[in-house]
Amino acid sequence: MIIIRPGTLEDTPDAFELVMELAIYERAADQVSNTVEQMALDGFGPNPLYGMIMAEDSETKRIVGMALYFFRYSTWKGKRLYLEDIIVTESFRGYGVGKLLFDATVEMAHETNCTGMMWQVLDWNEPAIGFYKQFGTRFDDGWTNCHLDF
Repeated sequence: MIIIRPGTLEDTPDAFELVMELAIYERAADQVSNTVEQMALDGFGPNPLYGMIMAEDSETKRIVGMALYFFRYSTWKGKRLYLEDIIVTESFRGYGVGKLLFDATVEMAHETNCTGMMWQVLDWNEPAIGFYKQFGTRFDDGWTNCHLDF
């Protein structure tokens, strides 16, 4: 059985392990510059920048997945929940953990009076694209991601 619950400071090391697992899956582990310590400060310091929803195996008490989100503001739509990552450890994929996390994130968006939810998915990640299609997701064309790295 999977328990879905809010993330805590104590979950930060497990969350970072999931981040690294995702980075390896996306062939980008060398691009991770974040740390457990920085995640702890950014998520649980005096001005939290993000929230987490955790999936925990009730038998082993092991964290097997998470959704990490934050709020953004659209001049056209107002307050939006941005789903940065939804990650399920490989051995628990295909058992509905991702759906539980996604549903909990949608519920968080409703509870916090957001006008909607948004996220990105890599165009080559067919399993993730298929997963999101089951929710009636609208995929945008014509937008290009832009970054400034410091």
